[in-house]
Amino acid sequence: MRTIGIAAKTIAPQAVAYAAQIAADIRGRGLDVIFDDDTAAAIGNEKRSLSKQELGQQTDLLITFGGDGTLLSVARHAPEHVPIVGVNMGTLGFLTEIRVEEFPAILERVLDGRYDVEPRVTFTVSVSGPGRDSSKRYRVLNDCAINKSAVARIIEMKVSVAGLFVSTFRGDGLIVATPTGSTAYNLSAGGPIIYPTMNAVVLTPICPHMLTNRPLVLPDELDIEIALATPDSKDIYITLDGQEGFEISDRDRVCVRKSEERVLLVQSPDKNYFDVLRNKLKWGEG
Repeated sequence: MRTIGIAAKTIAPQAVAYAAQIAADIRGRGLDVIFDDDTAAAIGNEKRSLSKQELGQQTDLLITFGGDGTLLSVARHAPEHVPIVGVNMGTLGFLTEIRVEEFPAILERVLDGRYDVEPRVTFTVSVSGPGRDSSKRYRVLNDCAINKSAVARIIEMKVSVAGLFVSTFRGDGLIVATPTGSTAYNLSAGGPIIYPTMNAVVLTPICPHMLTNRPLVLPDELDIEIALATPDSKDIYITLDGQEGFEISDRDRVCVRKSEERVLLVQSPDKNYFDVLRNKLKWGEG
């Protein structure tokens, strides 16, 4: 490893300060450090930086300081060969499982090449319709969600899987989540927790009008198509990993399929996925 990319949660001064401290330590080892543009601006004296979209393309390792949102902002653009270390300086983080206290030891292991990674599946999302660039692709690590705005009426969504009609869902929206994203918006909406390396996708209705509309777990190699069935739909949005989004209409078609690229998350040697679940969800606490 010669070049390390660093991104921090810029609204958290302690994360920015720690990122600058770690960067100085890494440079002291003779390695190069590149910040994302926002973190560089927050530090104030960094002249070399890249956008979050470009950061993973120019580095051999990515380190994020913040919460899951900070990690998602760079991970969803990172090439498959670049491992990512997520340091939790936020609150409830399922992706950023490494605590600040254990990070120095893990950094030593990573720089020495003594570390394990867990590959996480990503999805590719495309939107086709009048005026849309059907060749544009969006990569998500957590989820793709279709929501109505606060004043919009109930949405009707026609869902097909592998070209087969599933149902028309009526409610506030629909979440299509990866196993990694099963502990994000999906969990809040009542969806199941899926082990992160399973080859699965979960469809979770948001506040369904029919109580019989339950979350549906499917093999992840099946393409999913969603079309709005509400005529003249307005104020309905698609959101990707909670990072970007735009309005869609009943003339659009949303397609979600498994991506060929995965995200490599560096694992803590001192905990496993169930340790994370117990800690984050307070399992077993009275």
